[in-house]
Amino acid sequence: MEHLINNQVKQLEISGIRKFFNMVAGTKDMISFTIGQPDFPTPDHVKEAGKRAIDNNFTSYTHNAGTIELRKAAADFVLDKYKLTYDPENEVIITTGASEAIDITFRTILEEGTEVILPGPIYPGYEPIIRMCGATPVHADTRDNEFRLTASIIKKYITDKTRCIVIPYPSNPTGASLTREEIIDIVDLLKDKEIFILADEIYSELVYDQAHVSIGTFLREKTIVINGLSKSHSMTGWRIGMLFAPQYLAQHILKVHQYNVSCATSISQMAAYEALTAGKDDAVSMKEEYIIRRDYVYNRLCQMGFDIVKPDGAFYFFVKMPSGYTSSFDFAIKLVEQAGVAVVPGSAFSEFGEGYFRLSFAYSMETLSEGLDRMAKFLSK
Repeated sequence: MEHLINNQVKQLEISGIRKFFNMVAGTKDMISFTIGQPDFPTPDHVKEAGKRAIDNNFTSYTHNAGTIELRKAAADFVLDKYKLTYDPENEVIITTGASEAIDITFRTILEEGTEVILPGPIYPGYEPIIRMCGATPVHADTRDNEFRLTASIIKKYITDKTRCIVIPYPSNPTGASLTREEIIDIVDLLKDKEIFILADEIYSELVYDQAHVSIGTFLREKTIVINGLSKSHSMTGWRIGMLFAPQYLAQHILKVHQYNVSCATSISQMAAYEALTAGKDDAVSMKEEYIIRRDYVYNRLCQMGFDIVKPDGAFYFFVKMPSGYTSSFDFAIKLVEQAGVAVVPGSAFSEFGEGYFRLSFAYSMETLSEGLDRMAKFLSK
């Protein structure tokens, strides 16, 4: 009866990141730079808050949008950090990770025949949802602009079908960020257009050389800001995301969220409250360590002769692969087989990622050093 399955679903493929990770998992003596997950443990005080939630039997449904205490903490957090103003009563939704926030946003604003502009290369989690909504992803080539989706590039791709533009900075997979001036240029371009903006800011606490600027501070009425605690507080498994949108929009997104998951996990919500209040600056020490790792990896890759853009945020390098390989997948496979090092082929990040590979530096210095030593030896051959 497979012919009865939704055709949009049948056409989907497993994420190229996971596909490659699963392929090399179990390979003996493998150093993997594939998964974008902090190697720091969740802060102890946050874990203790989760334990207290269980001990105090805080294990029932919460308000669909999340506890009001957590929504207030989330609103205070983005106000303090990024000057974003949202009413916790009706403009903040706590979601099951940022991924669910992306899903319910697209399912609220997209319809058959609409288009979504995304930078290419880009994280592969957006396109499948867009297609399942009957909409069309339109990848804008950013390779000649150091992977930054700026106003001059966006302008080329806008049509009368454009419903949304995704601004996912700092970027996975490239580590690129937008400057304040580049954000303002986009604001000037879009302020008079009936186009939504999905600002995926999950890496906003991991910006290294400049302050993070949210487009939501300028185009509040048409922007959905998505954030979460997976990267900033090393809470990937807790699955807590945060969605901020003006009331007229949030009230409809909440309906989709309600029928999707009812509410985010109550135990995780209590841990998230601790993270956003007592632990609001927990990311600072992690960021300091990431800067050390980034600079080390950058210098090593430059010594190997790679063509790279130094990332300003997140914890990835998006590296142009050496010549002599038929594809990024071919390069990655040979690196696994001959060096025992796993990276993600650039083709996992849209057609504009072909010819590159992604290397995560969310690993210990010891692991990074050994893996890069192996890579250098591989290249020398």
